[in-house]
Amino acid sequence: MDTESLKIFCTVAAELSITQAALRLGRAPSNVSTRIQQLEAELDATLLVRSGRRIALSPAGERLLDYAQRLLALHEQARQAISASQTGAVLRLGSMESCAASRLPALLTRYHALYPGAQLRLSTGPSRQLLEQLCRGQLDAAFVALPPGDAHTLADLGLSGRRMWREALRLLLPASLARVRRVADVPLRSLAAFAPGCTYRSMAETLLGVAGSSDWQVHEIGSYHAMLACVCAGSSVALMPASVLALTQAPAELKSLPAGHADTLLVWRTHEQSLALQEWLTLLKQRGATGIVRASAASCLATTCPP
Repeated sequence: MDTESLKIFCTVAAELSITQAALRLGRAPSNVSTRIQQLEAELDATLLVRSGRRIALSPAGERLLDYAQRLLALHEQARQAISASQTGAVLRLGSMESCAASRLPALLTRYHALYPGAQLRLSTGPSRQLLEQLCRGQLDAAFVALPPGDAHTLADLGLSGRRMWREALRLLLPASLARVRRVADVPLRSLAAFAPGCTYRSMAETLLGVAGSSDWQVHEIGSYHAMLACVCAGSSVALMPASVLALTQAPAELKSLPAGHADTLLVWRTHEQSLALQEWLTLLKQRGATGIVRASAASCLATTCPP
């Protein structure tokens, strides 16, 4: 199982298409098919299930995918550890959209000033997705939101975290609801939110009683500015961190109600710290982070995240 074969397999698993995987890899489709067949022969297992032009991972393929992603992640960490002094360390950092917009610019500016040779690969997504990518070795660390009072721990997933910020959350209402004083009195039954896996969406649904209600509609939106537009149009309410709301320059006519708090943590695999992550943690320590915690993650993990 050489790394190139594993890369090809992971790409096919992501695309579920030999043709699309070949385009992404810059290879001929026949070459990709041959490498997959060779891998199947080596493992004496069927990795892909083919039905006409469609393919899917077999049970063996699903098991291999987890190991392949972790092996490739370890390979990248080893390469970085050896070559970082010549090429600069690479930090694969995940972040929620809100954190990337309101919290990271100052930190990243400082990081670049201290470690000008370091390379940053930043990706954004919902907290649950980021935790899954972290567990699979696709990220070195991630900023995720964790609601208060969650009983399960990151330690169960083999993760450690550093509490960074406690975000005040606001429920943003259209101007037509300016007289509303309590969340329970909101008459609108439409929520603008990110896709499932977002902790803020989960908290908004709990706050508003969306779950199990046939009255509510959830409109999945890709950005906070688009959520703001929905609220301004009078079609939806939206939950936002106050730090993000301050950046949107929302019209003064809009009303917002307090909606609780949520902690933002930087999370990483406990026993795997690349050189770039060590540098990042050093920076955070200098900036006054509140320390290592065993923070909760259950609400972000509606699907299983392997340790």
